[in-house]
Amino acid sequence: MQETDNPFSEAFGKAVDLGNRIADTDQKADIWDIADGLLAGAVQYWLYSRQPCSDPECEECLPISTAEGRLEELRKLMKQFAAESEYFHSPTDRNVGRA
Repeated sequence: MQETDNPFSEAFGKAVDLGNRIADTDQKADIWDIADGLLAGAVQYWLYSRQPCSDPECEECLPISTAEGRLEELRKLMKQFAAESEYFHSPTDRNVGRA
């Protein structure tokens, strides 16, 4: 993978590469377990990075100033990233029409 000046793209690509590398290394590994582990780690890091500052009046921190607020922000991002994924819709989805 090429190095990039965009930290988002770099982190995204490295997470995918790591999942693929783990799956390739252990043929018996369940890819769902690998994906769940990557997601759990990503959520942990995201929550760590979203700790509000010490100013209770900080406007920038307002959306993440409570645990519930952080969870709501995380849900919004998860929904956005899932919808933007090329894997969001699958030809074998249950609600796909078939002729």
